Amino acid sequence: MIAIQHQGFARPGKQFTALVRAVGARIGLEGGATIRLAGSDEVRALNRQYRGLDRATDVLSFPAGETLPEGPYAGDVIISVPVAAEQARQAGHALEKELLLLAIHGLLHLKGLDHERDGGEMLARQERLFAEFGAELP
Repeated sequence: MIAIQHQGFARPGKQFTALVRAVGARIGLEGGATIRLAGSDEVRALNRQYRGLDRATDVLSFPAGETLPEGPYAGDVIISVPVAAEQARQAGHALEKELLLLAIHGLLHLKGLDHERDGGEMLARQERLFAEFGAELP
């Protein structure tokens, strides 16, 4: 099960949640995951702590690959809503579409893909998934 946390931000619609879960199933994500919609300050602090980069970014992934009492847990994806909103504006689409794109990106990282090392495989897969699932959002 993929849970969406949205403290301080509007909860995306049920269709968004269903699409994120469908993406998780499509990529074969094993176990649960959490997608947290966060502010830029929170994302910046996490980026500084875990990646040594003192700036907000659009999405961070924290693979867990552990087993909890409820079963396997793949990890956490943290999305900066303010950064996503600006990227959505620049791309000319709705915020929910950008959130889906970033969720796809994060889930692929939880699955073990790494665009910095794979010669473009992850980003190509991301684009295919976004073309398919993002078409269902306005």
